[in-house]
Amino acid sequence: MAKNINKIKSTIPSWNLSDLYSGVNDARIERDLKNWLKRAIRFEKQYKGKINSPNLKAEKLAKALIGLEEISEQSSKPGYFAQLVFAADANETTRAFVKKIEEKTTEISKHLLFFDLELAGLPEAAIKRFLKAPELKKYAHFVKVVRSFKRHKLSEAEEKIIADKDLTGASAFVRLFEELTSNAKYDIAKGGKKQILNQSRILALLYSPERESRRKAADSLSRGLKQNAKFHAFIYNTLVQDKAIEDRLRQYSYPQQARHLANEVSKEVVETIVGVCDRNRGLVSDYYALKRKILGYKELHDYDRYAPITAAEKKVGFEEAKDIILESFGKFSPEMAEIAQKFFDDGWIDAQPRDGKRGGAFCSFVTADLHPYVFLNFLGSRRDVMTLGHELGHAIHAWLARPKGYFSFGAPLVLCETASVFGEMLVFDALKNSATSPKEKMSLLCGKIEDIFASSFRQIIMYEFESETHKARGEKGELAVEAINDFWIRANRKMFGNSVRLGDDYKHWWMYIPHFIHTPFYVYAYSFGELLTLSLYAKYQKEGNAFIPKYLRLLEAGGSESPSRILSSFDINISKREFWQGGMDVLKKMIEEAKANYKAVKR
Repeated sequence: MAKNINKIKSTIPSWNLSDLYSGVNDARIERDLKNWLKRAIRFEKQYKGKINSPNLKAEKLAKALIGLEEISEQSSKPGYFAQLVFAADANETTRAFVKKIEEKTTEISKHLLFFDLELAGLPEAAIKRFLKAPELKKYAHFVKVVRSFKRHKLSEAEEKIIADKDLTGASAFVRLFEELTSNAKYDIAKGGKKQILNQSRILALLYSPERESRRKAADSLSRGLKQNAKFHAFIYNTLVQDKAIEDRLRQYSYPQQARHLANEVSKEVVETIVGVCDRNRGLVSDYYALKRKILGYKELHDYDRYAPITAAEKKVGFEEAKDIILESFGKFSPEMAEIAQKFFDDGWIDAQPRDGKRGGAFCSFVTADLHPYVFLNFLGSRRDVMTLGHELGHAIHAWLARPKGYFSFGAPLVLCETASVFGEMLVFDALKNSATSPKEKMSLLCGKIEDIFASSFRQIIMYEFESETHKARGEKGELAVEAINDFWIRANRKMFGNSVRLGDDYKHWWMYIPHFIHTPFYVYAYSFGELLTLSLYAKYQKEGNAFIPKYLRLLEAGGSESPSRILSSFDINISKREFWQGGMDVLKKMIEEAKANYKAVKR
């Protein structure tokens, strides 16, 4: 196993961050931070008290926004660089570097806090007049978004206190979580020998064709999480309470409200998605009944959920994965393939698995005048190929939206996940169409169905887990490990019903999920993106080439309009239950196709 991994690693890229800085000791970092602090102080002196003013003209507001955007974009680069180097290698040096950069960028941001407060305080009549001015067209949606938080802004002095407090509060506990997970080691017996694996590799073993390997991996993960259970519970309790305090100060009515505002979706839309997932939970049981038959098991355990249905899955080299992605993107849009090619050619992808590197995958948009960076742990599975397609979907979205500028190129999370899942679907279709037998096609379909479950039903389960724990923390005070565990296991049993037996140790598995820590209530964005993409992909298959320019315009829009406005070009109404049910209907057809392939294999 170790030899195979080392062979794979030698061909897998780690990224080149030199477009940001050459390293943590690059002298330009300190120079840039000092320069942008001076610019921020000068900006504050120039505009403070003059934005929320009856004398403000559209030209002056536009000039101020241009200046603010430049300072915000350029001063953020050291922070992005710090987060990327820490994700790639969590150690004492990178940890100290992140802390130092956070402190310095917070000092810069404190001199800019006044602007949003004054902008939010402008009379509605003045805003309507300004938004009609041609020089403010680029910033119209940004202004609307800032003002949507008007009720939840504090005074400038209070905002500065919170910014300082977060350095040793929320952000410190987030970093503690990252260190716990990045440096966690899990022991597992294999071939009579004890191996020590990091979290990414132990999770990868849950996809092993050998049932005993999966069981041992699950046991190892559970043991490791249990050892740090009190730390994880303390971190989670602290961050939930920190959010509750800030929500109270900002007068949010419920814990999810801030996320809904940031995503530019209503509570009703999210509740509609939750309801559609609840009503279609039978699909999960239906599929796992099929999988149990395929595997020939009397009962499926939690460690069987991602078991491959073929005895051995062929490993995919990184170069082969690259070819698959470029070909599948190119068939849809040559422009998308050309953009993806740049990421491979220019060192903007870190896919190499190694100790000290955090688990999971992400795409950091960075800034509109540069390019995104893609991060994953590539171990050679077909799922890794689709993960790479997923993250490059994000990257292409950010690349195409760059002309919108720093304030508007990043879309709300719900649309970001749509772009990534669409990229993943293109790769899946290419793999499925190249399958040479019903058995291979069935294997691909089953893997994709499980991925869709993970991105739709599972994310809603996690959203409900968060909702329950945040509510309980507010009502009962600090939650014990067992109390949080109980919320987790109950939520998951709701998803699987009697189709999968969740062992007692599965109750610890909430502890390694970063979204609960980094971005509370983020997870429903995956369900939004998954179901939306299934519906959009069905439209693509129906409309053919006519669909492509509309989709590229969606990506180019970035965050310059609300999700509902951007999606209106597809005649989509996200408030309608029928639309979301359409995504579920596509999933149901995939399950029926998997059943048909199973019958063909049995014959």
